[in-house]
Amino acid sequence: MSTLYPLKFEPLFKENIWGGDRLRPFLRRDPVAAPTGEAWVVSDVDGSLSTVANGPLVGTTLRALLAADASAILGTAKPVNGRFPLLLKFLDARQELSVQVHPTDEQAHAKTPGQNGKTEAWVVLNAEPDSKLYAGFRPGTTDTTFREAMAAKTTPQTLHQFVPTPGDCVFLRAGTVHAIGANLMLFEVQQTSDITYRLYDWDRIDAKTGQPRDMHLDDGLACSNFAMGPCDPVAPVREMEVRERLVSCEYFTLHRITTATPIRVGEHGMCKVLVCTHGSGTLGNEPIHEGDAVLLPAILGEQLWTPHGTATLLECGIR
Repeated sequence: MSTLYPLKFEPLFKENIWGGDRLRPFLRRDPVAAPTGEAWVVSDVDGSLSTVANGPLVGTTLRALLAADASAILGTAKPVNGRFPLLLKFLDARQELSVQVHPTDEQAHAKTPGQNGKTEAWVVLNAEPDSKLYAGFRPGTTDTTFREAMAAKTTPQTLHQFVPTPGDCVFLRAGTVHAIGANLMLFEVQQTSDITYRLYDWDRIDAKTGQPRDMHLDDGLACSNFAMGPCDPVAPVREMEVRERLVSCEYFTLHRITTATPIRVGEHGMCKVLVCTHGSGTLGNEPIHEGDAVLLPAILGEQLWTPHGTATLLECGIR
């Protein structure tokens, strides 16, 4: 294998009933007529494998990189079920996503051995004044009252909801019932998993089928954590003048770096993924634009980030 370097990947676009038209232009790709809800920028999900887009390793899948030398990529971290542990994506919600929930590792594995659960975090990139996020239950919601609300088509009234602002970060442990409201654009980092149980879909009809989308009530309710309670945006912890910690959990860390002057990023022995959400710059000799995700293999150690004016990076570390 060629010597490793900061790796970019081709985005994988997903058409969704609730999607919009902002992601392809955001990632400097030609628009299409179909609504695009997601752009997976780092993925090792079966059927949606990221391929390298820069340098000598162009066309190589992320999974092949791990198979060749996982420790060079991940350092002290390990593949999970033979896969890169995290999935990173952008979302463009023109309509509401379903009210949904994801299983824990134990619940996912019990149903399908080898599957991961899904703990995730969002960072809000764009929001309109009427946008809402739904995260966790309102106090007093129980399995019984939630089932009654679903039957009465009043499900959203059981959920904690708030108006987000750009920059908000929301951390959602597996088992948190949630929904992304309309007119929002987000970045998301999560465990490598594509298991979603829909509980409510806003009485929506899929234009392609003329039918409502399938629900997963039994599996979803079995995974719903009614002790979770409301889930508000996190309070960032400033670690240095230009760097703040947003999330630190057993699966990943998430930091935000906002700077107009050069700074060293990455860490020897740890795999990091840098996502530029505002501005542009260079990472070593690699040009980085808004929307780019760059994987820093653990073997590389620190790299110099030189912004062009003020720029913002989200740094995802793998535990």
